[in-house]
Amino acid sequence: MKLGVFNPVLNDQSFEEACAYLERHGVQMIEVGCGGFPGKAHCDPKVLLNDEAKLQEFKDTLERHNLTISGFSCHGNPIHPDKETAKKFDEDLTDAILLCEKMGISILNTFSGCPGSDEMAQKPNWVTCSWPEDFSEILEWQWEKVLIPYWKEKVAFAKAHGVDKIALELHPGFCVYNTHSLLRLREAVGPEIGANLDPSHLFWQQMDPIEVVRVLGEANAIFHFHAKDTQINEHMCRINGVLDTSYYGDALKRSWFFRSIGYGHDMGYWKKLISELRMVGYDHVISIEHEDGLMSQNEGLVKSIEALKQIIIFEDPGEMYWA
Repeated sequence: MKLGVFNPVLNDQSFEEACAYLERHGVQMIEVGCGGFPGKAHCDPKVLLNDEAKLQEFKDTLERHNLTISGFSCHGNPIHPDKETAKKFDEDLTDAILLCEKMGISILNTFSGCPGSDEMAQKPNWVTCSWPEDFSEILEWQWEKVLIPYWKEKVAFAKAHGVDKIALELHPGFCVYNTHSLLRLREAVGPEIGANLDPSHLFWQQMDPIEVVRVLGEANAIFHFHAKDTQINEHMCRINGVLDTSYYGDALKRSWFFRSIGYGHDMGYWKKLISELRMVGYDHVISIEHEDGLMSQNEGLVKSIEALKQIIIFEDPGEMYWA
């Protein structure tokens, strides 16, 4: 496995400065945002696809700082009910696929997206229950008429351009948010659909990432992995549950909030999680996404880097000389 970082935490620095920072701290891989919500601060596909000098400069910066790309990331909602919004996200996704092809990267991280309730909707509608029947009808329409057709077409385009791993982040608010919904879309579309597995979103939903890793790993459906923790505010969770819409910055009043590695779950848990990844054959990046509202960007990132250095399994196990 390799230690990586998702670059938006360093968007206030130049790409050169960000790569130098990661090199100083012993990071091996970088996950690069190239559109959608992560933005294009370090990587604008429209520039790199059309300017060979800029593309070479981008490559040279990575090589100079001993970094390789774990995957490009273009999180968005390309099936948004507002057609202009959807078009922008879809164009970013298309450009990201073409950049993957240009750079020889096979993994693209994104969201599944979420449509509205029907053809006339203007805003996304994330369904969280099956009754009254209206919700089940909405869900069926979203999947059969929008989600599955979109991803069948997009995956075919990606495959034609050498991208065979579309890694969806399981995130509430989008159609794919848990184990069942990921496997449902994978079955409908193909094995090119897999997970950019982020434990923080599973903790938040009261799922156990170790159990999820076992199920998705057995299906060969883990393509990329985010290292981010979540702290449950037990008092607020007991009285309000986990469907929390309060402001992220108000930790005292939220049922949960994102944390740096080890501040939501102890290092013993994280060691078990990394070991489970090894057992199911995952041998790619452990990519830190820093979104800890209680720590500065630098402190949260450095503490996560140092914690993961102690628990990532970097080397192959070798032969069992004792058995």
